[in-house]
Parts: sequence; structure tokens; C-alpha cells
Amino acid sequence: MKRPGESASALFDARIKQLGDWRGKTLSQIRILIKQADPEVVEELKWRKPSNPAGVPVWSHDGIICTGETYRTHVRLTFAKGASLKDPNRLFNAGREGNVRRAIDLHEGDKVDAAALKDLIRAAVALNLQGKSKPRYRTVRGKPKPNRARRRRADDKDRPEL
Repeated sequence: MKRPGESASALFDARIKQLGDWRGKTLSQIRILIKQADPEVVEELKWRKPSNPAGVPVWSHDGIICTGETYRTHVRLTFAKGASLKDPNRLFNAGREGNVRRAIDLHEGDKVDAAALKDLIRAAVALNLQGKSKPRYRTVRGKPKPNRARRRRADDKDRPEL
């Protein structure tokens, strides 16, 4: 849990320092690129739990842009709406089978295409800024409008009810 007075930025710094190896350096490099691509980005550590007390680094701007998970063998950037983003530089190399998310796995020694990643970040922000989709049906006081049964006509006497 976040302690009073403890900023998300300080928690990010602590997380990177805690890693202390190539993964921390990679996450730090990604963080810098994301901030350069979108200076208004919000950093958070989410989904903190006993099995992952440090939490997951999350970057957002009117919705989640991406998360930065660290594993033993790689650092994964998961884009929340990655399937909706064009990827002309073919950065996405993981999670391509999903309908919504896409991911980039970075292994030790991998070089990050800074310009392509910044373009992808900007596209994700633009997608978030387009706004939420409209509801598929009208609601009444926050509840879905009930389906109305079809009225029976005089010639429907012989038909069984649906």
C-alpha cells in the first residue's frame, strides 16, 4: 500500500532500484521514453498483493496506455488496447493472439527502437483520448432497459407463447 506522502514516482524509483539488474535499467529506459512521448502521462503502481508486493508499473493518460511487468528472463510492456493500434515497425512480439491487448517482450541485450516505441505510445494516447464507446443500449437510472415481450395479436391465438 502507498504510504501517506509517498508519490507514485518515488515508488517507481524504488521498484527500479529493487530490481538492480538489466531489467531495472530496461524499465528505466522505457520510463524515460514514455515520458518523452507523453509528458502528461500518469505513473502508478497497481495490483499490489502479497505475491507481488511491489505491484505492477502502469502508465496512463485518460485510460491505461501500458504496463511494465518484469519476469526473470524478460521485461514485458503490455498495451491495454494494443490490438487497435497500428504497428508498422512490428514492435509487438507477444500477446498477438488476443483480441484486445498486445505486448512487447524485451530480453537482456535487446535494443529498444526509441522512435518506434514513442510513436506507439502517442498512438495509444490518441486512442484513449478518442473517448469511451457509447453504451449499446439505453439505460433507465443506471440499469439496462428491460426487454419488452412481443404483444400477442389476435391471429397469434394458435401459436404457443415464446
